[in-house]
Amino acid sequence: MKAEVDDAVATEKEHQKAATRQTRDDRVWREVVSWFWVIVAFLLIEGTLVQARVIPSGSMEKTVLVGDHLIVSRFGYDAGIPFTPWHVPLWRNPKRQQIIVFRAPLPEQGNPDFIKRCIGVPGDRIKIVAGQVFVNGTKLNEPYALHDEYAASSSAENFPPSPENYSLDGRATPEWTQEMPKHIVKGELVVPPGEYFMMGDNRDNSNDSRFWGFVPRANIIGTPVIIYMSIDAPDEVWGPGYALERFETYASVLIHPSEVRWRRLFHTF
Repeated sequence: MKAEVDDAVATEKEHQKAATRQTRDDRVWREVVSWFWVIVAFLLIEGTLVQARVIPSGSMEKTVLVGDHLIVSRFGYDAGIPFTPWHVPLWRNPKRQQIIVFRAPLPEQGNPDFIKRCIGVPGDRIKIVAGQVFVNGTKLNEPYALHDEYAASSSAENFPPSPENYSLDGRATPEWTQEMPKHIVKGELVVPPGEYFMMGDNRDNSNDSRFWGFVPRANIIGTPVIIYMSIDAPDEVWGPGYALERFETYASVLIHPSEVRWRRLFHTF
């Protein structure tokens, strides 16, 4: 009789252990499934809808400042798999004077992401005289543009340059120096089909289409929609390879909230 009771107890314990293992396995499985869908949602949002970006340079001042944290909309412009080179352009195209995020056609630099203003769309004729931009013979109204009065006579502020200075005083890439003359008609630069001409608002401190050429439509990523954070910190903090310095900057903000440019938060474009 005692043996039967012992067997029954042992069997019950085995059932309890099995049930415990099954419950634990179920919890692990549910956790794995939950994280799987979180990752899928992240890839979908990051790859097709929005991305977060930090501005590392002053080429768009005063429109966008170094340390501005932006939400960039990719909707309708581009879709791809995050952290991979795979992407496809979608149905929306940049408009003239719209701020655009794109992959710069600079393969020797790894095609970095730039943020500039679209100045010329396919078919536009562009000419710059003493810093004033003319598109199709009409002067653009550019209240956002920042100029250095002493640079008005430079080749970059009088564009396209003369044939003897297609290199723009050595600032243009060799490829663009050779390609540029093919697109100059009667002293104006003509934007070819499927290409765009980009310039920074800080005209005399901007590495833009004047120096490396047109941006293919396939390189367009999206357009900024809102500033969700803006931190006043040294430029190099926001560049690649400064992860520790960036972490220290975020930590410093908790102690010194005055480093946040509060008035810029939630500014929309």
